[in-house]
Amino acid sequence: MDEVTGGGLPRSRTTLVCGGAGCGKTLMGLQFLVRGALDYGEPGVLVAFEESTAALTQNVASLGWDLDDLTERGLLIIDRVDVTPGAIVESGEWDLDGLMLRIGAAIDAVGAKRVVLDTIEVLFGALSNERLLRSELRRLFVWLSGRGVSAIVTGESGDRSLTRHSLEEYVSDCVMVLDQRVVEQIATRRIRIAKYRGSAHGSDEYPILIDDRGFSVLPSTSMGLEHAVFTERISLGVPGLDEMLSGGPYRGTSVLVTGNPGSGKTTLAAGFLAAACARGERGLWFTFEESADQIVRNMSSVGFDVGRWRDQGLLRIVATRPAAYGLERHLAEVYRQVSSFDASCVVIDPASALSGQDYEIAAMLGRLVDHLKMRGATAMLTALIGAQALDVADLGVSSVVDTWIDVSNHEQLGERNRAISVTKSRGMQHSAQLREFRLTADGSPRLESEGQESELEDEASVASERRLVVDEVALAAARMGATSLAGGKQVAR
Repeated sequence: MDEVTGGGLPRSRTTLVCGGAGCGKTLMGLQFLVRGALDYGEPGVLVAFEESTAALTQNVASLGWDLDDLTERGLLIIDRVDVTPGAIVESGEWDLDGLMLRIGAAIDAVGAKRVVLDTIEVLFGALSNERLLRSELRRLFVWLSGRGVSAIVTGESGDRSLTRHSLEEYVSDCVMVLDQRVVEQIATRRIRIAKYRGSAHGSDEYPILIDDRGFSVLPSTSMGLEHAVFTERISLGVPGLDEMLSGGPYRGTSVLVTGNPGSGKTTLAAGFLAAACARGERGLWFTFEESADQIVRNMSSVGFDVGRWRDQGLLRIVATRPAAYGLERHLAEVYRQVSSFDASCVVIDPASALSGQDYEIAAMLGRLVDHLKMRGATAMLTALIGAQALDVADLGVSSVVDTWIDVSNHEQLGERNRAISVTKSRGMQHSAQLREFRLTADGSPRLESEGQESELEDEASVASERRLVVDEVALAAARMGATSLAGGKQVAR
């Protein structure tokens, strides 16, 4: 959020956070107070118009936030203000001086620098004189700024305006709009900065995530194009493939492996991580189609004992269903796993299994690739393409990755074989050949050498010539038969 806003919320001014039910308004306000107290030594005051202190404390306990402890340490005050209809009596002209006195006393008690009012909409339901209330709210916002506190005020979304009563958005210095939508049965939360006086800020919608660590924003703007560049080459675990890349890809770059079903994409991913573990590096494997134990079993059939590296703690396999949650949750999980495991090589297998709109998947994978580059980690993404599968252009990542390897199945000499080629590899010379790619039970995958390829090409050429001769004989026979019939004679052949 600090990156999207260009440095954070406006100090000593009021920020409006509006949105529908369940989009995260209260949580964002609480995190603003908790992190301010713990990380920056700025005590806070929460004025709650809806939930009780006990309910708020219980709700955020699962996030590891102990509001009771912060209160005991003098870092937080929660003031529950009951303004429900019937709890107060409205008579003649009135003002919010009483509320200001309560907030002012709480600010003075702990020396608060941050204040959250949650949610201001309750006042409109409790007090009928809306014109007077609008005037008093404006005065309240000005008063908060005069006290030198940075304030967040939450409000409910309106049908034709940002807020239900269309006032707070005009008197607030910063306005943030939270939104929750469901696409293809997957809920996604997003945030947009509708207004920020005196500051350059991101104006797009950004995915947000609410999980056991609180409120997170996943902006694409934070993933810049400034990252370390390495000249070291690393092995992909298949010597013939390393040869096609003049020694392997550069460390800290990204590799895309595409192919149709059964072409060997996952096997290449296993070789890449096995080679990393053999060098003593940590590998992280995100799989969306197979369980961890199934991968260990299957890869042993081609000579990759990835189970050994997992047992030694050098390989971590994270198996998740692609539709388990939205793209922002997948992205956040990758960030956290890479950071906690300190992985230098990461596999996403397959990236084409992720659920969402094409542009959302492309944006998510772009942020992921850039994030791994910022960390200096080498990434391999696999993608299913071909008949009845995703086109790599739809994936939106082919132009982002540094190396693109394509594997395919094809028929030759009466049998089905695998072929591999390098579509592109930035910054290095690479083979332009289409080589045969074999998976055998007695060892790891291997590519046929150029000599063997020549022999196969000669065999294919001979077979093609034989087919051509047969076709010519058949054509000549057909012509002779046609001539005989035209002359009125039938000739048995």
